[in-house]
Amino acid sequence: MGIRTKFNLTLLVAFLVGLALAGLVARHILQADAADEVQQQAALMIAEATAARDYTANEVGPLLAEQTKQRFLPQTIPFWAAQTSFRSVHKQFPDYAYKEAALNPTNPADRATDWQADIIDAFKQNPDLHELASVRRTPEGSMLNLSRPVRVDDQGCLPCHSVPSAAPASMIDLYGSNNGFGWKMGDVIGAQIVSVPMQVALDRADRTLVTFMASLAGVFALMLVMMNLLLHYSIIRPLRRIATVAGDISLGNMDAPELVPQGRDEVAQLTEAFNRMRRSLANAMRMLSD
Repeated sequence: MGIRTKFNLTLLVAFLVGLALAGLVARHILQADAADEVQQQAALMIAEATAARDYTANEVGPLLAEQTKQRFLPQTIPFWAAQTSFRSVHKQFPDYAYKEAALNPTNPADRATDWQADIIDAFKQNPDLHELASVRRTPEGSMLNLSRPVRVDDQGCLPCHSVPSAAPASMIDLYGSNNGFGWKMGDVIGAQIVSVPMQVALDRADRTLVTFMASLAGVFALMLVMMNLLLHYSIIRPLRRIATVAGDISLGNMDAPELVPQGRDEVAQLTEAFNRMRRSLANAMRMLSD
């Protein structure tokens, strides 16, 4: 096996090992960045929904307070306002979802599904948990769920949600008397849940990884060509000339021309040493013949 083959095989193995390690590290970093990006989107969405709730509770509710005494207005309910405002966003971005899910909601449309109920139970079991991020697998791809607990922390909620007899008649007429009652102060009755698709960010991370790996392969190919040229002109070709002359001398051809050293590197030093040895051998041969 020649020097060139050994050199290329060694360099190829080193490159493949380095490429694999670089790919693993880059993939981990890119996927972590993609997850952070999706989580930031989810945090922004849940902050906007919370702002809509607060605006409804602090601005819209007081303005309609007199009217709500005569009839129930869902527009004064923060949950209703946040979810209604998000519906216009959902029309443009159908893969994004926001729901204020509850185990015992007034509106049956807000009832938690199985996986949403698991999130609510996690908040009920851990009172110190204020935010929960989780990944859910769906047929459309991975979804990041960012959730916050909904607690009964306002006495103003209890007249409508304690017992049916205390609730406005217009609310009973709209939603019935079987849902949304029995709430108590401090209870976790639901959760704000934002669902953001991760697949777009992950696909973008994969494309970036492919571009990065292709760039590394291109750099390696260029480096391999340049190093092979350097190997050929600086080492292999001078060694072949030395080997040719050494072969001629071994066959008794002492008239072969001396090699001309090129440069001042180790190969040039070897060429000069070979020339000195050749001259010494020629002198020794002449002395013996004399």
